[in-house]
Amino acid sequence: MLEAYFVDLGWLLFALFFGVAMGSLTGLIPGFHVNNVALILLALSPVMLGWGIPLSAVAAIIVSTGTVHTFLNYIPSALLGAPDADQALSLLPGHRMLLSGNAARGVAWSARGSQLGLFLSLPLILVARIAFGDELGWYDYLRNIVFFLLLSISLLLLATETTRLDWPKWVRSFTRGILGRDSRFAGFLTATAFFLLSGFYGWAVFTLPARSPIGIPDASLLLPSLAGLFGIANLLDIYATTSHIPPQKEDWSLPPIKPLIVPCFWSGVAGASMGVLPGMTASQATVLVMGGRNVAAKIQGKEGYGMDWETRKLTELTDDELLEIAMAEAEGDVEGPQTKQDLEVIAILSAVNTAVTVMVLGFLYIIGRSRSGATLALKLMYPIDTWSSAQPTADFIRLMAITVAAGMMAMPIIRVVGKGMLRLHAAIPLQQMVMGVIIFVAALVWFTTGFVGIGVLIIGTILGLLPPRIGIRRSHGMGIIIVPIMIYTFNQVQDAFGFL
Repeated sequence: MLEAYFVDLGWLLFALFFGVAMGSLTGLIPGFHVNNVALILLALSPVMLGWGIPLSAVAAIIVSTGTVHTFLNYIPSALLGAPDADQALSLLPGHRMLLSGNAARGVAWSARGSQLGLFLSLPLILVARIAFGDELGWYDYLRNIVFFLLLSISLLLLATETTRLDWPKWVRSFTRGILGRDSRFAGFLTATAFFLLSGFYGWAVFTLPARSPIGIPDASLLLPSLAGLFGIANLLDIYATTSHIPPQKEDWSLPPIKPLIVPCFWSGVAGASMGVLPGMTASQATVLVMGGRNVAAKIQGKEGYGMDWETRKLTELTDDELLEIAMAEAEGDVEGPQTKQDLEVIAILSAVNTAVTVMVLGFLYIIGRSRSGATLALKLMYPIDTWSSAQPTADFIRLMAITVAAGMMAMPIIRVVGKGMLRLHAAIPLQQMVMGVIIFVAALVWFTTGFVGIGVLIIGTILGLLPPRIGIRRSHGMGIIIVPIMIYTFNQVQDAFGFL
């Protein structure tokens, strides 16, 4: 009995350390998501089982990989300009921190946000268990109105678009100047059009077949579409506008916890809400959290935090102007007016990102539904013993312990990796590094999805270049996932009403 206990403990520790190493790797590879690792491990699980590795250890590897990934995946967006979908909003704040010599501070704030998102989301699992378990049974009700919830949240995200755009000249002439310049309504319509365009692009992508030329299992065109929309497009903007970076301040000190507890707690609540809804990600949750803070500030008579942190165009300033502003901040002790808000956005997005990862694991054991590629792999690997009694299942407790331990191990790793990436920046010119990342992402897309994926990547890149040029938020590009899910759920609603 005691021997079996130590054997299980040994496999658990092996899975923890191996998953931490894998998460550190996937977090630093632009465009490579933990979902890819989870699906590859799922395909290899029979082989690993033949080697004597239990499925519980494989599941623990997936969970620890996903947790560490959320801690480290800010680094590519900040230092390379190649975020995945969950870190898309952090691109411009992270890039501004890099140009102002404060990249290390951005990494430290991201680490603190992920840490708070991890620990503050743990009690929310208990709330979710009561709300969506047998006690209240909200999930059965939620499942019937998921289309209307997705539609309402999408409209709310579009309504928070604060960009003011000029109406086209023919519209101004036709309306005799009634619809003129500087219109927020024009910005709303433009954002809605881009949201729908991204959605129909996603609908087309999901209907295309994908096959890896080297036989990688479960090839998905979601990787090239998101990599083009949020990754390559951003990299091209950085390549065209920035050729040098100023010296970076070695300020790796973590920010104080107290000012971040409230926004990170609400980030965890938003992450929990997004975790139960299909198609919603950390980007949408961050917009809702920042929008809520803005509304609360205005109710209190304050100016508010603003909602346009990601609409500031890199193309508005020349490379020399950007460098002049950045060098002034890097050489002095005065922070620019955008720095505080950028740091808050980075911390909040990281908190949401980690909270979503924790909550989707909780929802897998509460409602038996997967909301990510990692939890889907767990569900397909072995039967999930749902949490139906007062006491959580042993499997869930074990995986949550792995999650907390992996998050604690990720904190010192971030600092070591961040320092290494900054040294890499100093050794390799920025434009060469950016071009190297573009080539790497394109090669990764070809290896996983072939030439069909390359075509999807190119189209996604073209779409991704639009938001900063028409002055709208990049997060509206998440229509690529939301719109297809809304179409699918609307068909279900129609069928429930007897129309199909």
